[in-house]
Amino acid sequence: MSTQMTPGAAACPGCIAAPAEPARPIPTDIQIALSLPGIHCSACIANVERALNAHPGVQDARVNLTLKRALIKAGPDLRAADLIPVLDRAGYEAHELDPGALSATQTDKAGRDLLMRLAVAGFASMNVMLLSVSVWSGATDATRDMFHWISAAIALPAIAFSAQPFFINAWSALRVRRLNMDVPIVLAILLALFTSLWETALSGEHAYFDAALTLTFFLLAGRYLDYRTRAAARSAAEELTALEVPRATRLVNGVEQEVAVSALKLEDLILVRPGGRMPVDGQIVSGESELDRSLLTGETLPVFAQPGMQVSAGEVNLTGPLTIQATAVGEETSLHRMADLVAIAESGRSRYTSLADKAAKLYAPGVHILSALSFVGWYMYSGDVRIALNIAAAVLIITCPCALGLAVPAVTTAASGRLFRKGMLIKDSTALERLAEVDTVVFDKTGTLTSGTPELVNIQEHTGSELEVALALAEASAHPLSVALAHAARSAGHTPADVQNISEIPGHGTEGNFQGQRVRLGRAEWVRAPEGPHTAAWLAIGDQQPVEFRFSDSLRSGAADAVEALRVAGKDVVLMSGDSTTAVQALAEKLGVESWIAKALPQDKAQHVQNLTDQGRRVLMVGDGLNDTAALAAAHASISPASALDAARVASDIVLLGNDLLPIADACQTAVRATRRIRENFRIATIYNVIAVPLAVAGLATPLIAALAMSTSSITVSLNALRLR
Repeated sequence: MSTQMTPGAAACPGCIAAPAEPARPIPTDIQIALSLPGIHCSACIANVERALNAHPGVQDARVNLTLKRALIKAGPDLRAADLIPVLDRAGYEAHELDPGALSATQTDKAGRDLLMRLAVAGFASMNVMLLSVSVWSGATDATRDMFHWISAAIALPAIAFSAQPFFINAWSALRVRRLNMDVPIVLAILLALFTSLWETALSGEHAYFDAALTLTFFLLAGRYLDYRTRAAARSAAEELTALEVPRATRLVNGVEQEVAVSALKLEDLILVRPGGRMPVDGQIVSGESELDRSLLTGETLPVFAQPGMQVSAGEVNLTGPLTIQATAVGEETSLHRMADLVAIAESGRSRYTSLADKAAKLYAPGVHILSALSFVGWYMYSGDVRIALNIAAAVLIITCPCALGLAVPAVTTAASGRLFRKGMLIKDSTALERLAEVDTVVFDKTGTLTSGTPELVNIQEHTGSELEVALALAEASAHPLSVALAHAARSAGHTPADVQNISEIPGHGTEGNFQGQRVRLGRAEWVRAPEGPHTAAWLAIGDQQPVEFRFSDSLRSGAADAVEALRVAGKDVVLMSGDSTTAVQALAEKLGVESWIAKALPQDKAQHVQNLTDQGRRVLMVGDGLNDTAALAAAHASISPASALDAARVASDIVLLGNDLLPIADACQTAVRATRRIRENFRIATIYNVIAVPLAVAGLATPLIAALAMSTSSITVSLNALRLR
């Protein structure tokens, strides 16, 4: 809190006695964002937060398990590079994220705001209904007028607050000279209020504040149902941008300088330490290591990195330090180009016109014309403005698109609940409509149809001694093949042999001494073994012939059944992967998929989806990696597993919560049924209007009766939607 002194104010005696001191700069806190790909439970959250909060300079640390991200409030002298080793010692992998690239989602705020407006409308509606009961019970003259004015005092501010979303959307449409569903809604609300105020001012018998509030409440309920069906996802393009490294270590005459990535130029030499991401596209100048290239290829196994090899921004250096020379920086990097691909694809999908939007284009003009004609006709017939206004208001309210507004969200909510119980989360409001139109399904391979983790398949071919030596060497490495070998050997009951002086050679494997012999576990060329067609690690014990440990990627649960069910339903199935030709062909033959593509880069996947779209196909893309993100966004509809990376989940319409792929086929069937229900709801709303509108035009329905009839149609639509459950 700051206090401002006026010239006449008395000063504190202590302040007068103390010597003047120069103003000190106020320290500015900073926020550091870290990606934590290895966390998976509440214990991880507690461990990470405890380790970070115990570090000097950290004021507060909070972990988000869903996003696998930590946000740290720290002093001005603390950097992410100081905290990453802290988490490494605690057993957690961490990478820096740029907080400026992480857009703050407004979803939770929007949801709370909508729920608050709904609550205000509901509370005000109940109170005005209670006051209306007194009027209906026979209150007359001054008592009736008092109740009407109290109702006005409640309704006017409540509607001014609660109906803001409709007012804003209607004004936005009218400003550009077009009509949307909110225009007749706003006209109905305003006309009901205006008519009620007129009647109250003239001491009339009827006021319709309760009708206006009820209308607002039901429409807000529909809007909130629609909101609940959508995940407030950040843009997938922004998620990709968040993976760009904010700072890098540049080498100038052999001296390390930490600089912002934006300051890097072509031909700069950059040092990338183990565990770090590539900040730019470049060529390796010195060093040997292994790279995780799953970002671009989807291949989960690391590749050997050596001088002369090209690397791309976003790839992870795993084992040894590398010096690279920049060949593309800033917006020219492959990671940034991938983000551009996703942004373009997302904008294309956003042009999809939902069934509700199509109905609104036909509905809104007719409602306005009908209400205007009713006013003119009754005014010419009766010469009484009050009667003409009442009937015009009744027509607007009784034809108000509340049933149409609920037709889609009521069905999508019921269908979303059904699919959620089967393990699928619907994120987009038009996802079910688009999914119902799908005729071609494109599957990614690694991490989608397969588990993405290698399994040892020939353990029975090895002796106990070989397995024990291999186990000792494997446990000294974090390589995926070593982890799989160690797990298989331990599960088979083996214990590690007494191998001495074990060390890991970046990019090659691990070696040590066993009973006076040199033992090695790693790549075929390193142990002088013949290169085979299988994914394998080789063990060499002294001068003995190297032995092969073969690995394969296991199918996800339900993968074969899901593919077969989709084919039976008449859909074409395509397998597309960045993996090798041999691996993709083998899986395609195993699943009976005739159409497959191997060695596909992100732009290749997106282009193939676009080619299918250009042929008139409606494509469902199922993928899990960043290399699938552009294709997921470009497809007519998309699904990603919950185990997928953040950007892939954000780009997709539906998230598969479990490991079983079989619900995908059920989701397609449910989508067809949901679309059928939506069309039925439109027919119900149309039949209701055909019956109700003539009654309103004939003057047989007051605005209050119109509001009750509108509510009945909304309830009917909702009950029809519940048949999906």
